[in-house]
Amino acid sequence: MFSLEDLFCSVDDFCQTFEPRWKQQLLASGRQVRHRPRRLSLSEIMTILIAFHQSCYRNFKTYYQEKVQTEWAGAFPGLVSYQRFIEWVPGTVVPMCAYLRSCFGSCSGISFMDSTALSVCHNRRIKRNKVFENVAKRGRTSVDWFFGFKLHLVVNDRGELLNIMLTPGNTDDRTPVPKLLQQVFGKVFADKGYVSQKLANHLLHTAGIQLVTKLKRTMKQRLMPLNDRLLLRKRSIIETIIDQLKNISQIEHSRHRSAVNCFVNILGGLIAYCHQPKKPSIAINDNLLLPA
Repeated sequence: MFSLEDLFCSVDDFCQTFEPRWKQQLLASGRQVRHRPRRLSLSEIMTILIAFHQSCYRNFKTYYQEKVQTEWAGAFPGLVSYQRFIEWVPGTVVPMCAYLRSCFGSCSGISFMDSTALSVCHNRRIKRNKVFENVAKRGRTSVDWFFGFKLHLVVNDRGELLNIMLTPGNTDDRTPVPKLLQQVFGKVFADKGYVSQKLANHLLHTAGIQLVTKLKRTMKQRLMPLNDRLLLRKRSIIETIIDQLKNISQIEHSRHRSAVNCFVNILGGLIAYCHQPKKPSIAINDNLLLPA
C-alpha cells in the first residue's frame, strides 16, 4: 500500500545528508547569484515527482492539478502553480540519480541482466523530432525499429535493482556490461543478446563473474549444470520487472518536451519501483529452484 508519509520521510532523510554536500561540490561561476528560497523544499519536489509513478494517473499535469493541488494541499502547504513546478524539475536530476543509487539492493550471487528500448516518439515522427535530436538514436529490437534510448538493468533474485545504465538506442547490449556489473559477483543470467566468448572471459578473469546465457541455434550445444539451466529458465523475472516499469511506473511515453525532464521521469519511475513493497522474485533453497 502506497504511503506518502513514508515516501517523504525516506526522501527527506536522504536530502538532509545529500544536499549540503552537493552544494559544497558545486563550482562557482564567479558571478554573484541570488539564491531565493523556494516555497517547496527539494525533498518535497522529489516526493511529488516519485509519487506520480505510484499513482493511477497517466498524465503529470492532470495528476498535479487534481491530486497534488487538491488532495495533498495540506501535506504540501507551499504548493505553486503547475508551470512554476515544471521549471524546478530539471534541478532534481542529480539528487534523483544519487537517491536511486541509495535504493539499490544487495547482490546475492545470483543476478539477471537485460535491456529494453525506451522510445521517445512514434516511428513516423522520427525525422521531425527536435527534442532528442542530438541525444537519442535509432535502434532496433527483435520487434521493430525505434528512436530513443536503451535501459540496461541488473536485478537480484529478490527483484531488487542492482544497477542501471541508460544509453542511446543504437548501443549494443554487450557494450555497457563491464561497467554495469562493477558491483556484482557470482553468476549473471542473460538472454542470447549477450552471447560473447570474449565478454564472458573478460568478466571471469577480471571480476570472477560467470556469465550464463542461452545458446543461439547456430552454436554448438554444450553441457550446463542443472542449477544453471533451472535459473536460466527463471530469467523471465527481469522481463516482468521491465513490464512493470513500463506499464505501472510509466518510464516510457512520447509526450516529453525536454530531454532533462525525460531523464527525471525515468529516474522517478525506477525509484517508485524500488519503493514497491512486493516485487517479482524467485525462491532459492539449498541451490534448488522452487516456485516463488
